[in-house]
Amino acid sequence: MSNIAGGSQVNSAGALSPESRAASIEALKATAEAGKELDILIVGGGVVGAGAALDAVTRGLTVGIVEARDWSSGTSSRSSKLIHGGLRYLEMLDFALVQEALQERGLLIQTIAPHLVRPVPFLYPLTRRFVERPYVGAGIMLYDTLGLTSGHSRGVPMHRHLTKRGTLRAAPSLKDDAFVGSIRYYDAQVDDARLVVNVVRTAAHYGAHAANRLRVVDFLREGERVVGAKLENQEDGEVFEVRAKQVVNATGVWTDETQAMVTDRGQLKVRASKGIHLVVPRDRFQSTVGLILRTEKSVLFVIPWGRHWIIGTTDTDWTLDKAHPAASSKDIDYVLEHVNRVLKRPLTREDVEGVYAGLRPLLAGDNDSTAKLSREHVVAHPVPGLVVVAGGKYTTYRVMAKDAVDEATRAMDERVPPSCTDTIPLLGAEGFKAAWNRRARSAEEAGVHVARVEHLLNRYGSMTAEVLDLIARQPELAEPLPGADDYLAAEVVYATTHEGARHVHDVLTRRTRISIEAWDRGVSAVPVVAKLMGEILGWSDTQRESEIKHYLARVEAERLSQEQPDDESADAARMGVDDIMPLR
Repeated sequence: MSNIAGGSQVNSAGALSPESRAASIEALKATAEAGKELDILIVGGGVVGAGAALDAVTRGLTVGIVEARDWSSGTSSRSSKLIHGGLRYLEMLDFALVQEALQERGLLIQTIAPHLVRPVPFLYPLTRRFVERPYVGAGIMLYDTLGLTSGHSRGVPMHRHLTKRGTLRAAPSLKDDAFVGSIRYYDAQVDDARLVVNVVRTAAHYGAHAANRLRVVDFLREGERVVGAKLENQEDGEVFEVRAKQVVNATGVWTDETQAMVTDRGQLKVRASKGIHLVVPRDRFQSTVGLILRTEKSVLFVIPWGRHWIIGTTDTDWTLDKAHPAASSKDIDYVLEHVNRVLKRPLTREDVEGVYAGLRPLLAGDNDSTAKLSREHVVAHPVPGLVVVAGGKYTTYRVMAKDAVDEATRAMDERVPPSCTDTIPLLGAEGFKAAWNRRARSAEEAGVHVARVEHLLNRYGSMTAEVLDLIARQPELAEPLPGADDYLAAEVVYATTHEGARHVHDVLTRRTRISIEAWDRGVSAVPVVAKLMGEILGWSDTQRESEIKHYLARVEAERLSQEQPDDESADAARMGVDDIMPLR
């Protein structure tokens, strides 16, 4: 750790280690002393909260960010994993939103996270002769043009019209009578949870105090003004106070609940919209591209995802448990029914490896349908000292974060520099292309297959060297995890020492995607994961067994929920397992 201007400290590795979490908690506690308050405290460790922490700390402010559960444990790990402008928003004539999102897509691909965000081709099948091609073609031409005017579209090719024969060459498993041709266009994809932890790490690298498993139980007030928060450490039950000049509430679908701790005046209202996704093996149908399919309510994406396909999503109101939204049998049937309309060989329940459900935080309106609510974001200052940011879409997280910090700094006495996050690469981005170019040599030096190094580079970028160093010191960490051959034991260790993982489900559901990619959803891997994590975190045998039992119960509860006919029964089944708490 080395000092920088203003008394902040830079975490040179940006490591979210157990030690750095403890140090961050001590730094947060120290703010209770007179004159030691933070400039900004961010509440919420999703993509917007993480982005706000990075935005604020790179302006030279003192920053803390806290998350009640794990980084990106809510909406930010359960998206469609797309970085896109949103073709359907063009139909709503929301040109400004689309252009803004396409600008952010270009920044992410080229500057901010080239190791995590990459272009992906999609087919838009055409079903009607003559009339549809000019109409859809004009829309996609406008989509590409808006991308060009953003100034950051390079790296994503322009769209191309395909005949019926050309469409079948690209996607041989489509039904012959399902289309008359198609248009191929490009968007981008990301491992959403990895991006979030990478943003948090980058914020920590620049000096932010970051700690997960810290829950806000109340806000501190002086008269009308919010001056901080009372936090509970979920790992040991300790309660302490943190003081800050401004608090930013970036809690997504929990916005109403956290805002209600302070005021019911001028509240933003957020509605939760549930979207579910299915994961199926890549070999279940042949295609070199993804698909975007129109449905009566919205659109359905078929997205290439390594050795898998991600298929979704739905868009339905959700008023039940927000921490663990459940996919019902009805949801799964809806997705299968719609994708099977265009496939020669229909997919069945037996083809589904994984299922996940997430909640979109939509700004509430009078409309009964969540599919028609806006994805625009809003920043509000309901009481002095508290800024609330809500709505928006994953792709525009950086803009939302910037707007929230802009609003917070307006109330500060000193002059604060403008946002500079459009120029700041995340950790792992710098040197990524050079590391990719020497991947064969890196594989030879590490004694692993080049495909392994490519997998690591696409997850860690230029920080891959840190994972390979673990293998060099402990060669047994080069072993793949049971039932999850794509992931190495070294990645579990790295998730615990560098990425803030505190429990086995953090690793199996977010640092890796084993819980949705493996046929057994991580059941055979969990004993190995618990052993590796326990050695680092100092777990007793009892704690390790508790972690394993909890994860197995969680998998069973999720499987049971997916057999239920409706949201209420699915929610009841999923709620049969509480969140794990450390043994005290």
